[in-house]
Amino acid sequence: MKRLYETILTEGTVINDNVLKVDSFLNHGINPHLMKEIGEEFADRFKDENITKILTLESSGIAPALMTSLVIGCELVFARKRQSLTMIDNLISTTVESYTKKQKNTISVSGDLIKPHDSLLIIDDFLANGQAAKGLIDIAQQAGSSIVGIGIVIEKSFQPGRSELEKQGIRVESLARIASLTNNQVQFEEKTCL
Repeated sequence: MKRLYETILTEGTVINDNVLKVDSFLNHGINPHLMKEIGEEFADRFKDENITKILTLESSGIAPALMTSLVIGCELVFARKRQSLTMIDNLISTTVESYTKKQKNTISVSGDLIKPHDSLLIIDDFLANGQAAKGLIDIAQQAGSSIVGIGIVIEKSFQPGRSELEKQGIRVESLARIASLTNNQVQFEEKTCL
């Protein structure tokens, strides 16, 4: 994903040693051409899995998850952070803490949308401490669905998210792994991608 690495370097802004701002292309503004490549890459990495649905979290995970579902040819379901008036029956919910927003949210999915026979691929924009991914895993497990893996656009590998997920036996595929954000610079773990 050379283009992703280059876009992080040219458009990303290091806020501090733990926060990278990528709202111009990933989680506020969306670069559709980059999202298409991201979807193709996730589809390729998980091509040997029998994925029936993709599960993500609103709102930043929707763009890469949608492109991945389009390439794979499966449905997409996203966990909502706010319950609407129409979400009243058969709700599967859990609580997650947002690293960047420093708040807890109850996230929910209709149990009518994910079933025990589903084989889910979880897609999200960032992996830091793994709280969002753990919440989506919890929802999948409550539904009785199987999880084939988790696709992450940007992983901060200096934080414990990956190890927490791998302890659960979950396959994690990250497209860009950041080793550090020190001195206002992004240092990638996989330098060969540039």
